[in-house]
Amino acid sequence: MKKQLFVLAVSAIAASGAFAQADTLAKVKASGAITMGVRESSGALSYTTGDGKFAGFHVEVCQRIVAEVEKAVGRKLTVNYQPVTSQNRIPLVQNGTVDIECGSTTNNATRAKDVSFLNTTYVEEVRIAVKANSGITNIAQLNGKNIATTTGTTSVQHLRKHERAKGVDFKEVFGKDHADSFLLLETGRADAFVMDGSILAGNIANAKNPADFRIVGEVLSVEPIAIMIRKDDNNLKKVGNDAISAMIKSGEMAKLWDKWFMSPIPPKNTKVGLPLSESTKAAWASPNDKPMEDYAKK
Repeated sequence: MKKQLFVLAVSAIAASGAFAQADTLAKVKASGAITMGVRESSGALSYTTGDGKFAGFHVEVCQRIVAEVEKAVGRKLTVNYQPVTSQNRIPLVQNGTVDIECGSTTNNATRAKDVSFLNTTYVEEVRIAVKANSGITNIAQLNGKNIATTTGTTSVQHLRKHERAKGVDFKEVFGKDHADSFLLLETGRADAFVMDGSILAGNIANAKNPADFRIVGEVLSVEPIAIMIRKDDNNLKKVGNDAISAMIKSGEMAKLWDKWFMSPIPPKNTKVGLPLSESTKAAWASPNDKPMEDYAKK
């Protein structure tokens, strides 16, 4: 009897959505709604404009993908926006709370054990942001300094592994999200903020005085950033990748890049000023979902 009750309990939990559903298309067709995971301060990739509204390069790419999902399931969908953090983004995708995550997530082999990624839409360079008057221009000058990093991210790990960081000793101070980490730098509680270049550029562009900050030093790592979905969700992966390929071929992806990285963006109408890199161009030329480890191979 106890065994039967246990089986019934497990079935009830699965039916409630606590276990991730492998076929998101079937799920959203039945419910009439899809939930997009978004970031509140991931630079021009994904950020909030206030009042529960979100914008950015990846947000708009996901909106295009959702339009294709609607065609695939044959109905209009209500789009719900769910803010996620570096710490909870993967669990929320796994447990079915978020159907498609449209933030600033690096595709790496460890994460690929738990989730799947669409083809790379942006290849990131991890950099160092400092105050313009700090005198810091390279990794060696971080010795003895406080380095801000966002909980749940990998950027400082790349700094520690960098060949020029040997013998450099620093203390990590953690922000709960990217805006919080930038605030640590802005208020002097950190001497530098190590993170994806687009996130650094976006936060600097939206600072009270953007000229007070600059991005310096060597490129710490090159990482493929991609839209995240549930593990082995093959139907959504095909729809998403087809949409991405179509956007690249039509030139729409390049236009979106110019819109979000090379033109003034809301809410302050400031320009990030991040030109399309050769690494991103190469990823678009040969669409793929290769993890970060493949980029590190010589």
